[in-house]
Amino acid sequence: MSTNTARLELPEISKGRNAVLWVLQVLGAAIFFMTGLMKLSGNEQMAQMFDVIGIGQWFRYATGFIEFGSAILLLLPAFSGIGALLLVPTMIGAILTHLFIIGGSPTLPVGLLVAMSIVAWGRRERTLRLIW
Repeated sequence: MSTNTARLELPEISKGRNAVLWVLQVLGAAIFFMTGLMKLSGNEQMAQMFDVIGIGQWFRYATGFIEFGSAILLLLPAFSGIGALLLVPTMIGAILTHLFIIGGSPTLPVGLLVAMSIVAWGRRERTLRLIW
């Protein structure tokens, strides 16, 4: 076996672990497709929420692109870890925004943070392979 072939092989993970990660990835992708599209399409509720945040509507578009783009990455096996990694700080920001600026329950962002953290950790070998 050549060195190049060995480098491309990923460690085996159990079928159960892989299935759990895929469920989290697909559910996360569905949620982030929806929320990203709402931000990018100019949904009035989203526009008002970002007015309250006070940074500007450009931030709504930036967040929407991150969410929508990361949702795509979550569904691509080689890039799912990167998609999850991009969403971790996004959800930390969402939690802090709920707690200190707009109010309301941060339950959904906390759940998504946990789910994306699990995916990022579970797909770390694939992510590391992209930078080696």
